[in-house]
Amino acid sequence: MSRVPEPLSRQERQKQTRDALIAVARGVFAEDGYHAASLDRIAREAGFSKGAVYSNFHGKAELFLAVMDKNLELADADLACPFADETHPSSTGQNIAEREGFPLEATQGFALATLEFVSSAARDKKLAPLLQKRLEAVLERYTRLASQFRTTEETLPAEEIGKLLAGLDQGIGLILLSGGATPDPAIFQSGMRRLLNPVSAVPEDTQS
Repeated sequence: MSRVPEPLSRQERQKQTRDALIAVARGVFAEDGYHAASLDRIAREAGFSKGAVYSNFHGKAELFLAVMDKNLELADADLACPFADETHPSSTGQNIAEREGFPLEATQGFALATLEFVSSAARDKKLAPLLQKRLEAVLERYTRLASQFRTTEETLPAEEIGKLLAGLDQGIGLILLSGGATPDPAIFQSGMRRLLNPVSAVPEDTQS
């Protein structure tokens, strides 16, 4: 006789609801942008009432921050060398999108929505510290990459290398999102390698 599963606790049901709202919100923000996105639509597509949104989040800004946190969580689960695959010119989320089954267009759409949110939140006294916390988490990820892959001979602190990696990687991402011309993937990867290990980035036939 099969065992009847235990009913979900209130906390577990709330987590399921919250996770479902975050998953749907990511797609809605990607499609509509931050400002145009509707909590009504998010609730409807997730199969809940708008009240369920406000039971889990204070408003659209907090929901957007939760989606950002989820993206950071997915990125941290794949702390890989950022220049291991030359087919990806930057970390605009393409590798995460492929792993999680999101269309690349949706990932780029959410990146554009993030630019909307950042420009608004940075001017908001309540949201600015919360945004800063997420940006610090992004920089921390690059610092951990620097600590993991840099050479022992490197004298520049990992924190500074992390900032340089973030500047190059995210800067290329912004150019890509704006429709500008991006460097050849091999050139981009070479630049990332030079930041972590300048010697290994130089072709062998040019080393003395």
